[in-house]
Amino acid sequence: MKDRYCVIMSGGIGSRFWPFSRTDRPKQFLDFFGTGRTLLQSTYDRFSRIIPPENIFISTNELYAELVSDQLPEVEEDHILLEPQRRNTAPCIAWAAYHIQALNPNANIVVTPCDHLILREDTFAESILKGLDFVAEYPALLTLGIKPNRPETGYGYIQIDDDGDRDIKPAKTFTEKPNLELAKVFLESGEFFWNSGIFIWNVQSVIKALQRHLPELSNRFEAGAGIFGTPGEKDFIREQFAACPNISIDFGLMEKASNVFVLCSEFGWADLGTWGSLYEFSPKDRSGNAERPGKRLQYECNDNIVAAPDEKLIVLQGLDDYIIADTENVLLICKKSEEQRIRQFVTDAKVKFGNDYI
Repeated sequence: MKDRYCVIMSGGIGSRFWPFSRTDRPKQFLDFFGTGRTLLQSTYDRFSRIIPPENIFISTNELYAELVSDQLPEVEEDHILLEPQRRNTAPCIAWAAYHIQALNPNANIVVTPCDHLILREDTFAESILKGLDFVAEYPALLTLGIKPNRPETGYGYIQIDDDGDRDIKPAKTFTEKPNLELAKVFLESGEFFWNSGIFIWNVQSVIKALQRHLPELSNRFEAGAGIFGTPGEKDFIREQFAACPNISIDFGLMEKASNVFVLCSEFGWADLGTWGSLYEFSPKDRSGNAERPGKRLQYECNDNIVAAPDEKLIVLQGLDDYIIADTENVLLICKKSEEQRIRQFVTDAKVKFGNDYI
């Protein structure tokens, strides 16, 4: 247990969930399912059952320091890694690795986003523990692959080499968000799994991989040898982080390394990155409308998702397959099939009306 660690990445803006997800309070700090727990809190709850709480770290932007502390008061201040700038997942993960290495050079680490829905928690926990045992024995970079049940174009895919352990197999190729025809081929082949974005590795394995494949990043952190875990770490990060390359861990490391393995899993997983994914996993009425918390009346309406303050009554007539999201100062009405345009809506709103609506 003492060598098990977890890093929860919680620094994103969540622009695809606009206007509910805003710069000052992104989606990870919201309670999307009316359970009384936000996405961040639910992720912490999930991992604190199998990882010692004192070994769980939250990586986030310094803008959200107060939000993290308010929502997770049990997490010590020195376990919240505050990034001074947004530099994507590779710098985030590299900093966490060097920080944890200074505390425990034998650490086996789970790195996870905080916006996942997990339906079968016990099966998920079994997969995580199996992965931790694997990386403790083998110098591998392990990712959780989810068996696809539809030709999804919004997820990345990993092709496996049908070899090795029954559930853990070598990775062959990565493909980011294929078109529909290619996604259908992937589904039918049985060789491709969704890339969950959950990684497991020994701290020495990931640092060696960073040194080999992302030296422009690892060199930044190598310069801080002896500083991590000391009072000087915060100033060091503030000096170095802005110069780190803005690159994802998938592109910068996982697609290049030769020791990548996939733990093939089925535990009822969804990446809650879009309104469409939230709609998919929300209960629905007889007309296919998502049943979300709040007061609403819908007439001749089908397959919609409505999100609004609980105290506001929403009345709809004649709408099919729409996202309706109402907040204090923004109302969004958008076809579900065109929700990829929301990021452009956010950009346009910022240019024309300023940051008050972002």
